Amino acid sequence: MMEDQDKKWYAIYVRAKSEKKVALELDYANIDYYLPLIKVLRTWSDRKKWIEEPLFKSYIFVCVSTADYFNAINVPNAVRYISFEHKAVAIPPQQIEAIKYFLNQKEPVLSEEVDMKKGMKVEIILGEMTGLTGELIELNGKHRVKIRIDVVNKSISIVIPKSKLRVIE
Repeated sequence: MMEDQDKKWYAIYVRAKSEKKVALELDYANIDYYLPLIKVLRTWSDRKKWIEEPLFKSYIFVCVSTADYFNAINVPNAVRYISFEHKAVAIPPQQIEAIKYFLNQKEPVLSEEVDMKKGMKVEIILGEMTGLTGELIELNGKHRVKIRIDVVNKSISIVIPKSKLRVIE
């Protein structure tokens, strides 16, 4: 399992509307990937239909070792890794977990009251997203809040119990 420790998550920019095609190619090449999909109601002139479309248009996430780094970017319709100063930026696994959590919207256990206000910076201290930070943007009842987390230059909002957060001073 030494190989798995070498693997890192990266975001690949892909050609418009080819995210699912790239996912199939990555699957065929045995490369770990994650394509977050959401259900959207599309309306045409003659019908309405629920379809699955990518949460982040033109992006797909890959978990690759240095050996598969170039194999992942060389699949058809993959354009380039998201990079900073010409170096691909590794994505912390907690951010991938945050996206999965956002899409699953699990109902966590409620517990003690924590005094929080809109605009506060918070850190997740319990669960699979421990260590992620965000901004409190909405209070949802006594025990739950909505926070905004920045992932790959995009923001996602998640509803989470106050008990899983701590305020960052």
